Amino acid sequence: MSEQTHRDRITIDHPDTERVNQPGREEAVVRHDAQPVEHERPEEWGWHGETGRAGRIGAWIAVLVTLAFLVGNHRGRIEDIWIVGIAVGMIVILIADWRRRKNAWRAK
Repeated sequence: MSEQTHRDRITIDHPDTERVNQPGREEAVVRHDAQPVEHERPEEWGWHGETGRAGRIGAWIAVLVTLAFLVGNHRGRIEDIWIVGIAVGMIVILIADWRRRKNAWRAK
């Protein structure tokens, strides 16, 4: 869709809006009585960093809970292969994260 078609469509579909140039950012579509967002902080839309130590402990608990699914009344071993594979994948990710944090201060 061309830029002019896009602009026409916005004007037709939403007559209460207008395009506003923002310094250092792309154009914004705002209502006539509103101001465009100057700066969005990640905290404003929900993300504010890593989960930290509690998240890593929770991930290890999730590995143990996943392995607990091995105990049960199922007869086939295909389920066991999937459970162990998923748990091993989670462990690999946790070990990679541990190594990344351990070596983060070293120069590459």
